[in-house]
Amino acid sequence: MRAAGAIVAEVLAILSRRAGPGVSTLELDALAEAEIRKRQARPAFLGYRGYPATLCASINEEVVHGIPRKDKILKEGDVLSLDLGCVYKGFYGDSAVTLPVGKVSSKTQSLIRTTRQALEEGVRQMRPDRRVGDVGDAIQRHVEDAGFSVVREFVGHGIGRALHEDPPVPNYGRAGTGPRLAEGMVLAIEPMVSAGSADVKILEDGWTAVTADGSLSAHFEHTVAVTEHGPEILTLMEGSL
Repeated sequence: MRAAGAIVAEVLAILSRRAGPGVSTLELDALAEAEIRKRQARPAFLGYRGYPATLCASINEEVVHGIPRKDKILKEGDVLSLDLGCVYKGFYGDSAVTLPVGKVSSKTQSLIRTTRQALEEGVRQMRPDRRVGDVGDAIQRHVEDAGFSVVREFVGHGIGRALHEDPPVPNYGRAGTGPRLAEGMVLAIEPMVSAGSADVKILEDGWTAVTADGSLSAHFEHTVAVTEHGPEILTLMEGSL
């Protein structure tokens, strides 16, 4: 799983450098697939429950599961969330990052920063003496203290030999509740945050989730192992977290 996580991190770093004004999300998708296969892995999302692409590329009010398209061209001031997974020797890695495209407003910077920090807060709870509710509580408190909203329709998850395993890991909750974390567990922690309402709706493509009020959103995710020494992030990008 460390190897799978490292591949996802490397490819996300490549995509992050390539993303910019004038680039289509389909171009990023093609690059993601080529880089994953070059590393003797395969895309985790392609064909999963019928999903048609390697990458989820969600822009502005799109929260998650944005399908890459040739006509979705990034422009200055956009907010871009990239969610990527791979399978390597039977094991999965899954990670997401949100990027500003060019210059963005101070509130948008705050949204991105808060969501990234919320992930950090959740990761800190990944210890053998904690519970799943501790993760959600830490994320929710950080997001709401900053004046933003936690999207509740989508949650984190266990991960290993399958992309989605038990237990589900909500980005909200009550400390001291839920399944107990144990050494050796690996979870995908992934706060999804809205600048406005927490409500979302699914577009006609059956995949893309957008904020109901059209507000901007951000999404960060890491695959994290519980160890006796604390959390080990398996999808750490160089220079991040």
